[in-house]
Amino acid sequence: MVEAMVIEYGTREVLRRFADPVWFQAFGSVLGFDWHSSGLTTVVLGALKESWADRAGDYGLFVAGGKGKTSRRTPEEIDNWGSQFGLSVPSQTLTSASRMAAKVDGALVQDGYQLYHHVFLFDRTGEWAVVQQGMNEANRLARRYHWQSVHVQSFTLDPGQAILGRPEPAVLNLSAGIHEPVQKASVELARHPEAALTTLRQLSEAADGSRHLAMPLPHLVPKPGYFNKILLKVYEADPADYAELVALPGVGASTLRALAMVSEVVHGTPLTFHDPVRYSFAHGGKDGTPFPVHRPDYLATIDSLERAIRSARLGDLDKMKSFRRLSEIAEDGPISV
Repeated sequence: MVEAMVIEYGTREVLRRFADPVWFQAFGSVLGFDWHSSGLTTVVLGALKESWADRAGDYGLFVAGGKGKTSRRTPEEIDNWGSQFGLSVPSQTLTSASRMAAKVDGALVQDGYQLYHHVFLFDRTGEWAVVQQGMNEANRLARRYHWQSVHVQSFTLDPGQAILGRPEPAVLNLSAGIHEPVQKASVELARHPEAALTTLRQLSEAADGSRHLAMPLPHLVPKPGYFNKILLKVYEADPADYAELVALPGVGASTLRALAMVSEVVHGTPLTFHDPVRYSFAHGGKDGTPFPVHRPDYLATIDSLERAIRSARLGDLDKMKSFRRLSEIAEDGPISV
Protein backbone atom coordinates (compact mmCIF):
# COMPACT_ATOMS: atom_id res chain seq x y z
CA MET A 1 0.00 0.00 0.00
CA VAL A 2 2.80 2.43 0.83
CA GLU A 3 4.57 1.56 -2.42
CA ALA A 4 1.38 2.31 -4.35
CA MET A 5 1.02 5.67 -2.58
CA VAL A 6 4.63 6.65 -3.32
CA ILE A 7 4.23 5.78 -7.00
CA GLU A 8 0.94 7.63 -7.31
CA TYR A 9 1.44 10.65 -5.04
CA GLY A 10 5.12 10.94 -4.11
CA THR A 11 7.01 10.82 -0.83
CA ARG A 12 5.78 14.17 0.45
CA GLU A 13 2.16 13.01 0.39
CA VAL A 14 3.08 9.78 2.15
CA LEU A 15 4.79 11.76 4.91
CA ARG A 16 1.73 13.99 5.20
CA ARG A 17 -0.51 10.97 5.67
CA PHE A 18 1.66 9.41 8.36
CA ALA A 19 1.57 12.76 10.18
CA ASP A 20 -2.24 12.60 10.21
CA PRO A 21 -3.38 10.61 13.31
CA VAL A 22 -6.81 9.82 11.88
CA TRP A 23 -5.38 8.53 8.59
CA PHE A 24 -2.80 6.48 10.48
CA GLN A 25 -5.48 4.90 12.65
CA ALA A 26 -7.50 4.00 9.53
CA PHE A 27 -4.36 2.63 7.86
CA GLY A 28 -3.66 0.33 10.79
CA SER A 29 -7.27 -0.81 10.86
CA VAL A 30 -7.26 -1.62 7.15
CA LEU A 31 -4.22 -3.79 7.79
CA GLY A 32 -6.25 -5.69 10.36
CA PHE A 33 -4.55 -4.55 13.55
CA ASP A 34 -6.36 -3.82 16.81
CA TRP A 35 -8.15 -0.53 16.26
CA HIS A 36 -8.30 0.22 20.00
CA SER A 37 -4.84 -1.00 21.00
CA SER A 38 -1.50 0.75 21.51
CA GLY A 39 -0.02 -2.20 19.60
CA LEU A 40 -1.43 -0.79 16.37
CA THR A 41 1.25 1.90 16.39
CA THR A 42 4.23 -0.28 17.23
CA VAL A 43 3.28 -3.24 15.02
CA VAL A 44 2.29 -1.20 11.95
CA LEU A 45 5.48 0.86 12.01
CA GLY A 46 7.63 -2.15 12.88
CA ALA A 47 6.20 -4.06 9.93
CA LEU A 48 6.65 -1.04 7.66
CA LYS A 49 10.28 -0.57 8.68
CA GLU A 50 11.14 -4.21 8.09
CA SER A 51 9.28 -4.63 4.79
CA TRP A 52 10.34 -1.25 3.38
CA ALA A 53 14.09 -1.62 3.94
CA ASP A 54 14.71 -3.15 0.49
CA ARG A 55 12.61 -0.47 -1.24
CA ALA A 56 13.90 2.59 0.61
CA GLY A 57 16.69 3.47 -1.79
CA ASP A 58 14.53 2.93 -4.88
CA TYR A 59 11.84 5.35 -3.73
CA GLY A 60 13.86 7.75 -1.58
CA LEU A 61 11.72 7.20 1.50
CA PHE A 62 13.39 6.02 4.70
CA VAL A 63 12.22 4.74 8.10
CA ALA A 64 14.31 4.96 11.28
CA GLY A 65 13.68 4.25 14.95
CA GLY A 66 11.20 1.99 16.66
CA LYS A 67 10.25 0.78 20.12
CA GLY A 68 12.32 0.92 23.31
CA LYS A 69 16.06 0.57 22.76
CA THR A 70 15.57 0.70 18.99
CA SER A 71 14.26 4.25 19.27
CA ARG A 72 17.60 5.35 20.72
CA ARG A 73 19.36 4.19 17.54
CA THR A 74 17.34 6.60 15.39
CA PRO A 75 20.20 9.12 14.84
CA GLU A 76 22.56 6.31 13.83
CA GLU A 77 20.04 4.89 11.39
CA ILE A 78 19.41 8.32 9.85
CA ASP A 79 23.16 8.74 9.34
CA ASN A 80 23.39 5.29 7.74
CA TRP A 81 20.59 5.99 5.24
CA GLY A 82 22.13 9.35 4.40
CA SER A 83 25.59 7.92 3.78
CA GLN A 84 24.18 5.15 1.57
CA PHE A 85 21.87 7.15 -0.65
CA GLY A 86 22.67 10.83 -0.21
CA LEU A 87 20.29 13.52 0.98
CA SER A 88 19.59 17.13 0.05
CA VAL A 89 20.22 18.20 3.65
CA PRO A 90 22.91 17.22 6.16
CA SER A 91 21.90 14.17 8.19
CA GLN A 92 22.64 16.23 11.32
CA THR A 93 19.62 18.41 10.49
CA LEU A 94 17.40 15.34 10.52
CA THR A 95 18.90 13.81 13.66
CA SER A 96 18.40 17.13 15.44
CA ALA A 97 14.74 17.21 14.33
CA SER A 98 14.28 13.67 15.62
CA ARG A 99 15.76 14.51 19.03
CA MET A 100 13.77 17.73 19.38
CA ALA A 101 10.44 16.10 18.48
CA ALA A 102 11.06 13.50 21.18
CA LYS A 103 12.22 16.14 23.68
CA VAL A 104 9.18 18.33 23.12
CA ASP A 105 6.63 15.55 23.61
CA GLY A 106 8.62 14.06 26.47
CA ALA A 107 9.56 17.21 28.39
CA LEU A 108 7.51 20.19 27.20
CA VAL A 109 4.15 18.43 26.90
CA GLN A 110 3.88 17.22 30.50
CA ASP A 111 0.82 15.00 30.22
CA GLY A 112 1.88 11.95 32.26
CA TYR A 113 2.74 9.79 29.23
CA GLN A 114 6.26 8.38 29.06
CA LEU A 115 7.54 8.03 25.49
CA TYR A 116 8.64 4.50 24.59
CA HIS A 117 8.27 4.49 20.80
CA HIS A 118 9.73 6.90 18.23
CA VAL A 119 9.77 6.47 14.44
CA PHE A 120 11.26 9.05 12.09
CA LEU A 121 10.26 8.89 8.40
CA PHE A 122 12.06 11.09 5.86
CA ASP A 123 12.81 11.45 2.17
CA ARG A 124 15.78 12.54 0.08
CA THR A 125 14.69 16.20 0.06
CA GLY A 126 14.92 16.37 3.85
CA GLU A 127 11.21 16.45 4.58
CA TRP A 128 10.18 14.28 7.51
CA ALA A 129 7.39 13.02 9.73
CA VAL A 130 7.42 11.59 13.24
CA VAL A 131 5.10 9.08 14.87
CA GLN A 132 5.81 8.45 18.54
CA GLN A 133 3.85 6.99 21.41
CA GLY A 134 3.78 7.27 25.17
CA MET A 135 2.26 5.18 27.95
CA ASN A 136 0.62 6.37 31.16
CA GLU A 137 1.70 3.89 33.82
CA ALA A 138 -1.14 4.88 36.13
CA ASN A 139 -4.07 4.13 33.83
CA ARG A 140 -2.25 1.96 31.23
CA LEU A 141 -3.49 4.12 28.38
CA ALA A 142 -1.41 5.13 25.36
CA ARG A 143 -1.15 8.45 23.55
CA ARG A 144 0.23 8.97 20.04
CA TYR A 145 2.04 12.08 18.79
CA HIS A 146 2.41 13.04 15.11
CA TRP A 147 4.69 15.61 13.45
CA GLN A 148 5.32 16.83 9.90
CA SER A 149 8.27 19.04 9.01
CA VAL A 150 6.33 21.44 6.77
CA HIS A 151 4.23 22.54 9.77
CA VAL A 152 7.14 23.14 12.14
CA GLN A 153 8.14 26.79 12.26
CA SER A 154 9.52 26.42 15.78
CA PHE A 155 10.09 23.30 17.85
CA THR A 156 9.28 25.06 21.11
CA LEU A 157 6.34 27.31 20.12
CA ASP A 158 3.20 25.67 18.75
CA PRO A 159 5.16 23.16 16.64
CA GLY A 160 1.92 21.98 15.04
CA GLN A 161 1.96 18.37 16.15
CA ALA A 162 -1.26 16.37 16.33
CA ILE A 163 -1.90 14.28 19.43
CA LEU A 164 -4.32 11.37 19.59
CA GLY A 165 -5.57 10.20 22.97
CA ARG A 166 -7.98 10.79 25.82
CA PRO A 167 -7.95 14.33 27.27
CA GLU A 168 -6.24 14.66 30.65
CA PRO A 169 -7.41 17.16 33.30
CA ALA A 170 -4.08 18.86 34.05
CA VAL A 171 -1.43 19.07 31.34
CA LEU A 172 1.38 21.60 31.47
CA ASN A 173 2.13 22.24 27.79
CA LEU A 174 5.21 24.46 27.77
CA SER A 175 5.30 24.41 23.96
CA ALA A 176 1.99 26.32 23.72
CA GLY A 177 2.33 29.79 22.19
CA ILE A 178 0.76 31.36 25.26
CA HIS A 179 3.84 30.26 27.24
CA GLU A 180 6.35 32.25 25.18
CA PRO A 181 6.88 34.71 28.09
CA VAL A 182 7.53 31.70 30.36
CA GLN A 183 10.10 30.39 27.90
CA LYS A 184 11.96 33.70 27.71
CA ALA A 185 11.93 34.08 31.47
CA SER A 186 13.15 30.50 31.92
CA VAL A 187 16.20 31.18 29.75
CA GLU A 188 16.98 34.29 31.77
CA LEU A 189 16.57 32.41 35.04
CA ALA A 190 18.81 29.60 33.79
CA ARG A 191 21.59 32.18 33.44
CA HIS A 192 21.22 32.97 37.16
CA PRO A 193 20.95 29.57 38.85
CA GLU A 194 21.38 30.85 42.42
CA ALA A 195 18.35 33.13 42.14
CA ALA A 196 16.27 30.29 40.68
CA LEU A 197 17.35 27.87 43.43
CA THR A 198 16.63 30.43 46.15
CA THR A 199 13.10 30.97 44.86
CA LEU A 200 12.49 27.23 44.59
CA ARG A 201 13.72 26.81 48.16
CA GLN A 202 11.34 29.50 49.38
CA LEU A 203 8.43 27.88 47.56
CA SER A 204 9.14 24.41 48.94
CA GLU A 205 9.57 25.71 52.50
CA ALA A 206 6.69 28.20 52.63
CA ALA A 207 3.54 26.83 54.19
CA ASP A 208 1.45 29.11 51.99
CA GLY A 209 3.51 28.57 48.88
CA SER A 210 0.45 27.27 47.08
CA ARG A 211 -1.03 30.76 46.91
CA HIS A 212 1.75 31.78 44.53
CA LEU A 213 1.13 28.95 42.10
CA ALA A 214 -1.98 27.39 40.61
CA MET A 215 -0.34 24.00 40.16
CA PRO A 216 -2.41 20.78 39.91
CA LEU A 217 -1.41 17.81 42.06
CA PRO A 218 0.78 16.12 39.38
CA HIS A 219 2.92 19.28 39.25
CA LEU A 220 4.13 19.73 42.82
CA VAL A 221 6.92 22.18 43.64
CA PRO A 222 10.19 20.26 43.13
CA LYS A 223 12.94 20.07 45.69
CA PRO A 224 15.66 22.63 44.89
CA GLY A 225 18.56 20.38 45.87
CA TYR A 226 17.87 18.15 42.88
CA PHE A 227 18.62 20.97 40.44
CA ASN A 228 22.00 22.14 41.73
CA LYS A 229 24.05 20.15 39.21
CA ILE A 230 21.81 20.52 36.18
CA LEU A 231 21.35 24.28 36.60
CA LEU A 232 25.12 24.67 36.91
CA LYS A 233 25.51 22.79 33.61
CA VAL A 234 22.88 25.01 32.00
CA TYR A 235 24.67 28.11 33.33
CA GLU A 236 27.96 26.93 31.83
CA ALA A 237 26.30 26.15 28.48
CA ASP A 238 24.72 29.64 28.39
CA PRO A 239 21.82 28.78 26.02
CA ALA A 240 20.89 31.59 23.62
CA ASP A 241 17.20 30.74 23.53
CA TYR A 242 14.61 28.28 24.79
CA ALA A 243 15.24 25.78 21.99
CA GLU A 244 18.91 25.56 23.00
CA LEU A 245 17.89 25.20 26.64
CA VAL A 246 15.49 22.35 25.85
CA ALA A 247 18.05 20.59 23.66
CA LEU A 248 20.71 20.45 26.39
CA PRO A 249 21.44 16.91 27.68
CA GLY A 250 20.02 16.40 31.15
CA VAL A 251 17.38 19.10 30.82
CA GLY A 252 14.10 17.26 31.15
CA ALA A 253 10.52 17.78 32.22
CA SER A 254 11.27 18.45 35.89
CA THR A 255 13.96 21.06 35.17
CA LEU A 256 11.77 22.92 32.67
CA ARG A 257 8.80 22.75 35.05
CA ALA A 258 10.90 24.14 37.91
CA LEU A 259 12.09 27.07 35.79
CA ALA A 260 8.52 27.72 34.67
CA MET A 261 7.32 27.80 38.30
CA VAL A 262 10.05 30.22 39.29
CA SER A 263 9.20 32.31 36.25
CA GLU A 264 5.58 32.60 37.39
CA VAL A 265 6.62 33.75 40.86
CA VAL A 266 9.45 36.09 39.86
CA HIS A 267 8.14 37.50 36.59
CA GLY A 268 4.40 36.93 36.89
CA THR A 269 4.19 34.76 33.76
CA PRO A 270 1.11 32.56 34.37
CA LEU A 271 1.02 28.86 33.56
CA THR A 272 -1.95 27.24 31.84
CA PHE A 273 -2.98 23.59 31.86
CA HIS A 274 -4.84 22.93 28.64
CA ASP A 275 -4.31 19.47 27.14
CA PRO A 276 -3.20 19.75 23.47
CA VAL A 277 -4.68 16.33 22.58
CA ARG A 278 -6.92 16.53 19.46
CA TYR A 279 -8.68 14.10 17.93
CA SER A 280 -14.97 1.11 9.01
CA PHE A 281 -12.81 -1.36 8.87
CA ALA A 282 -12.01 -3.11 5.62
CA HIS A 283 -10.59 -6.36 6.97
CA GLY A 284 -11.62 -6.63 10.60
CA GLY A 285 -9.14 -6.90 13.43
CA LYS A 286 -6.75 -9.64 14.48
CA ASP A 287 -8.39 -9.67 17.93
CA GLY A 288 -11.82 -10.19 16.37
CA THR A 289 -12.90 -6.57 16.89
CA PRO A 290 -15.04 -5.26 15.25
CA PHE A 291 -15.06 -8.62 13.43
CA PRO A 292 -12.46 -11.32 12.65
CA VAL A 293 -10.12 -10.87 9.71
CA HIS A 294 -11.37 -12.74 6.63
CA ARG A 295 -8.11 -14.11 5.30
CA PRO A 296 -9.20 -14.69 1.65
CA ASP A 297 -10.37 -11.07 1.34
CA TYR A 298 -7.15 -9.86 2.96
CA LEU A 299 -4.96 -11.87 0.56
CA ALA A 300 -7.05 -10.77 -2.43
CA THR A 301 -6.48 -7.12 -1.54
CA ILE A 302 -2.72 -7.67 -1.27
CA ASP A 303 -2.66 -9.51 -4.61
CA SER A 304 -4.59 -6.74 -6.33
CA LEU A 305 -2.22 -4.06 -5.03
CA GLU A 306 0.85 -6.09 -6.02
CA ARG A 307 -0.42 -6.50 -9.58
CA ALA A 308 -1.14 -2.77 -9.81
CA ILE A 309 2.34 -1.91 -8.57
CA ARG A 310 4.02 -4.35 -10.98
CA SER A 311 2.14 -2.76 -13.87
CA ALA A 312 3.05 0.75 -12.70
CA ARG A 313 6.73 -0.17 -12.61
CA LEU A 314 6.44 -1.13 -16.30
CA GLY A 315 4.88 2.20 -17.14
CA ASP A 316 1.26 1.02 -17.16
CA LEU A 317 -0.60 3.30 -14.76
CA ASP A 318 -4.11 2.16 -15.70
CA LYS A 319 -4.50 -0.10 -12.67
CA MET A 320 -3.20 2.60 -10.34
CA LYS A 321 -5.67 5.04 -11.89
CA SER A 322 -8.48 2.57 -11.23
CA PHE A 323 -7.64 2.64 -7.51
CA ARG A 324 -7.83 6.42 -7.62
CA ARG A 325 -11.21 6.22 -9.35
CA LEU A 326 -12.50 3.85 -6.67
CA SER A 327 -11.41 6.38 -4.06
CA GLU A 328 -13.24 9.18 -5.90
CA ILE A 329 -16.44 7.09 -6.11
CA ALA A 330 -16.21 6.38 -2.38
CA GLU A 331 -15.89 10.08 -1.64
CA ASP A 332 -18.90 10.89 -3.87
CA GLY A 333 -21.08 8.49 -1.91
CA PRO A 334 -23.09 5.43 -2.95
CA ILE A 335 -23.91 4.94 -6.63
CA SER A 336 -27.22 3.77 -8.08
CA VAL A 337 -27.29 0.52 -10.00
